[in-house]
Amino acid sequence: MAQSFEPKKLLSLNSLLAFGVLAVILRLSDGGDVAIFATSALAIIPLAGLIGTATEEIAARTGPQIGGLLNATLGNAAELIITIFALREGLLELVRASIIGSVLGNLLLVMGLAILLGGLKNGLQTFDRRGATMNATLLILAFMALAIPSLFDATFVEEQAFGDELLLSEGVAIVLILLYAASIVYSLRNTHAPGDVSAHFHHEPRWSVRTAIGVLAFATLGIVVMSEFLVGSVEPVVEELGWSELFVGVIIVPIVGNVAEHLVAVQVALKNRMELSMSIALGSSLQIALFVAPVLVFISLLFDDKLVLAFSLPEVIALAAASYVAALVAEDGESNWFEGLMLLGVYVIIGWAFFLLPQ
Repeated sequence: MAQSFEPKKLLSLNSLLAFGVLAVILRLSDGGDVAIFATSALAIIPLAGLIGTATEEIAARTGPQIGGLLNATLGNAAELIITIFALREGLLELVRASIIGSVLGNLLLVMGLAILLGGLKNGLQTFDRRGATMNATLLILAFMALAIPSLFDATFVEEQAFGDELLLSEGVAIVLILLYAASIVYSLRNTHAPGDVSAHFHHEPRWSVRTAIGVLAFATLGIVVMSEFLVGSVEPVVEELGWSELFVGVIIVPIVGNVAEHLVAVQVALKNRMELSMSIALGSSLQIALFVAPVLVFISLLFDDKLVLAFSLPEVIALAAASYVAALVAEDGESNWFEGLMLLGVYVIIGWAFFLLPQ
């Protein structure tokens, strides 16, 4: 769910664009894979922020309905591009891990940091209980839908059964996309509905439409190039550093693709706008689970390796824990710093467990 930065914060983040130039130089000069991976990852951070800012600038001029649709479509563009390149390279485990990692990152890392820092500064914070509970309930429903193909994965053990497994994932993907479309329709028809971000986040446009479109095109092209560099160096980096592909997908890729949005959620929490912060964290998680994941299933049909929504047992358990804890935090409409610390604690435990998993 794209959100924009204040000008000063945007300028400081854009200083990381220099890593994009460095990544190109390293790639052309056959630099080390670890260096290419690191520099391209750092370059994606400001580019993702530019996509969010450009989208918000266009949305500010088009009205809440079209603006909400733009945010819903482009909110996780950076991560979608990264995973498409991973699909092309056949890195299906990385793609599935990044889907889980994005949801975990938003529910535990982003929400945890926002609640912790917002609570330390402002004390007990409140937000609309109905909207947060509705989003949390939808998230648990999405978890159940994503878990079903995983639970039935053992049934499709024979090679000839893969077509049925893919058909199951496609059916689940269609249902999730329909639910996501229905949630957008509900939000557009109820501009003051609980949990609707557009009703709480609006600013006067600073850029012209032409400038915003130009920045959006530049940032998208930049992410395409950096994503190719990043994905192309994953396997050598995994081998050289001893990381598992699962750890890179669950922790590294989601953080890189969503840092800009994470900072916005924390920023508004510090301003005691906890309702908006919760909407960003929960909304982005829903966008990954209900839109990005199912779309990737159909995009994978264009490549040799087809994506099925069959996640590993650790991924399913981690997603279940995050969804349940987030729902508990959201149900009373109040938050304090200790709840944020608990969410961060769960994220650290999960991250450490994935780090220690063998390759």
